Amino acid sequence: MAIERVRAYFKECGMEGRILEFDVSSATVGLAAAALHCEPQRIAKTLSFMADGHAILVVAAGDVKIDNHKYRAQFGTKAKMLSPEDAETLIGHAVGGVCPFAVNEGTAVYLDISLKRFETVFPACGSGNSAIELTIPELEKYSGYAGWVDVCKIKAGEQ
Repeated sequence: MAIERVRAYFKECGMEGRILEFDVSSATVGLAAAALHCEPQRIAKTLSFMADGHAILVVAAGDVKIDNHKYRAQFGTKAKMLSPEDAETLIGHAVGGVCPFAVNEGTAVYLDISLKRFETVFPACGSGNSAIELTIPELEKYSGYAGWVDVCKIKAGEQ
């Protein structure tokens, strides 16, 4: 189970005690925000794509969506999300619990600048009922990110 991989990873970092597990689902931005009693934009959703024949992850704020033009300019290809089956196989986490921690080797992690608005954010931890609160520098450190990108836009009607 992917949460066990993430738990083992954070144990090596001395942080396994910070993983939050819920009795309710946190598999979507709305459900995670409700479980955490926080604003949806502070949920650090992890989106999985195929680019250049490799799986990549883009971690973004919960109130944004991918901007296809920006994505193509950044990665040189159309934004094509992985199927649930491919996400689990290629990334190592099932949809609803995809996170930037303890991913399969060769998976590049990118952080979208939409996250820089917040002091702390809540990414999932490998299951559909888990999260961890991290500062942006902690997210950079523990995700092993390849770089910051600007590939999202605020959803219509949200700020």
